[in-house]
Amino acid sequence: MQIQQKLTTCYRWLRQYGYNDSHSGNISAREGEHFWITPTGACADALAAEDFMACPLDGDLPTGASGDAALHRAVYCACPQAGAVIHSHCPHAVALTLNGEDFIPPDFEGHLYFPRVPVITVPYDVYFEQAGERVAEVLTEHRICIVRGHGVYARGETLNLAYKWTCSLELSAKTAWLAACAGRL
Repeated sequence: MQIQQKLTTCYRWLRQYGYNDSHSGNISAREGEHFWITPTGACADALAAEDFMACPLDGDLPTGASGDAALHRAVYCACPQAGAVIHSHCPHAVALTLNGEDFIPPDFEGHLYFPRVPVITVPYDVYFEQAGERVAEVLTEHRICIVRGHGVYARGETLNLAYKWTCSLELSAKTAWLAACAGRL
């Protein structure tokens, strides 16, 4: 239950700090030949550790697992080093990339962690059919990516690192947003 408790805490932080609303995003961590993921429709304010669902890396996904469970599995299969995947709706990162262009962090720390953040365009009507393969492919080369108009996907060797990349990207995007508003970019 320890890994599910860490996931619960992290998922609540995503809500607390404005990276998700009460019922958006999803989060998972790999454990052996399966991974734990938020259930579909999870509410960050009420989610308990025992609500997380075990999903196999191979085989059928359980009913009730996040709609992104297949995407998370695709990332784990494509990136054996991935220990966690976080999907958030970071508002500044999403807003700044609605044009479909990759995001270039203007700040030192963001640039240090990811000089370029790829933006993937997936038509909304085929999101569940196409996003898993597209996101997994990009995350084999990058720590983080943005699905245009939808949200951020981060993978890390640990949950802590996936959370760090998520927070760092949103701070970089917020810095870029503020700089643009101040006429500095």
